[in-house]
Amino acid sequence: MTDGAGLSLFLKSLSELAHGLHAPSVPPVWERQLLIASASARVTHTHREYDDNVEPEAVVVGDCLVTRSFFFGREEFAAIRRLLPPGLRSSTFDALTSFLWRCRTVAMSPDPNTEMRMTCIVNSRSKLSNPPIPSGYYGNVFAIPVAIATAKDLMEKPLEFPLRLIQEAKSSVTEDYLRSVAALMATRGRPMFVTAENYLVSDLRRFDIGKVDFGPWGKPVYGGTAKAGIATFPGVSFYVPFKNKKGETGTVVAISLPALAMEKFVEELNGVFMAGYSAKFKRTIVLKSKF
Repeated sequence: MTDGAGLSLFLKSLSELAHGLHAPSVPPVWERQLLIASASARVTHTHREYDDNVEPEAVVVGDCLVTRSFFFGREEFAAIRRLLPPGLRSSTFDALTSFLWRCRTVAMSPDPNTEMRMTCIVNSRSKLSNPPIPSGYYGNVFAIPVAIATAKDLMEKPLEFPLRLIQEAKSSVTEDYLRSVAALMATRGRPMFVTAENYLVSDLRRFDIGKVDFGPWGKPVYGGTAKAGIATFPGVSFYVPFKNKKGETGTVVAISLPALAMEKFVEELNGVFMAGYSAKFKRTIVLKSKF
């Protein structure tokens, strides 16, 4: 029904009503026809996210999965940056996503020739201008471009390699790309994106969901998802702003993996983040199950 931007707008509107406003400051609109493909629309881009020749991923029974939440603060991001060439420009999203993609691949131990996928949810409201998306639109306006690499390349090449792939995938999302997706949906009957060997991430940090004030109840302690995954697809993580018990602000990411893979995943992270700490002063990046 809605994406992160739409949910943020909805919650802020509820907050305004809770504070006594008679109507939201940003009037809600429907206008879903703005995203419907026209009769003359054509698929003009290659959309690997909707490949139709990939075997669907087997559903993993819930009891076989382990979910952990990991905190990434200033020190963790600095450690990830040290894995990249000095002076390389990248956002915290690109750096963290490339790092998690590689660590998750190592943990899953796939065949070296397996194609691994990294899907990023890209907020596309500002990319559409003809016509533009109204500011009060609550519905979904995002793209899911995919970066693809073999497991061997992800595990053996420098971190700059997956980072560049992610940047290229994100930069491919233009207005023409989005119109092409709409045409693909119309001609192929709304196909499901590929889930096999796929890791999908969504960045909720800039939507300020955790700062919504409902008056007498105050601000929320936590504003984000309760767990990783969506329905039967466990390979989904959300980046949520978070303040740990020490008062450090950072990003919390919930990840679901099979038990043995989770052990290897934690080892991979510890190998990077604990290198500069003695056993007496180790940092804790795995949060309690509450988050």
